[in-house]
Amino acid sequence: MKPKVSPFRIESMKLSDLAAVSRLWRKSEGIGLNESDTRPNIAIYLKRNPRMSFVARQDKTIIGAVLCGHDGRRGYLHHLAVAKNHRGNGIGQKLVEASFSALSRAGITRCNIYLINSNTAGEAFWKHNGWTKLDDLQVLQKAVGKRPQPCCGC
Repeated sequence: MKPKVSPFRIESMKLSDLAAVSRLWRKSEGIGLNESDTRPNIAIYLKRNPRMSFVARQDKTIIGAVLCGHDGRRGYLHHLAVAKNHRGNGIGQKLVEASFSALSRAGITRCNIYLINSNTAGEAFWKHNGWTKLDDLQVLQKAVGKRPQPCCGC
């Protein structure tokens, strides 16, 4: 029998939450952080996608978080994490539900996630919650930086 979970609240993520959220992400296996996850870049993301990212708070402590946004066509969830000692109590599901409600209000009908191949616990969570692995797609990525030089000298 699971111990009774203490009450928690789902709230919109604020930039002031970022230090605690970043600590949670760094402690969570399967979360891949990079230059996109700096304070200035997260500030841009939150401003572009207002009231779409969420934290789970128990008293004043952040015990879960998810970044959520959209490109006008598809929704995206990034870095869903729940503190290890709070997993299995529906917190991740509540964060996803809040994200889906925000996406639905924005008229978004489909949502994608990125999952590190070795994150078997994450894959089990997502599949348990009705997500389908798409075997016919690949994710390709290239850093955006200096403008490439023309190859032909024009």
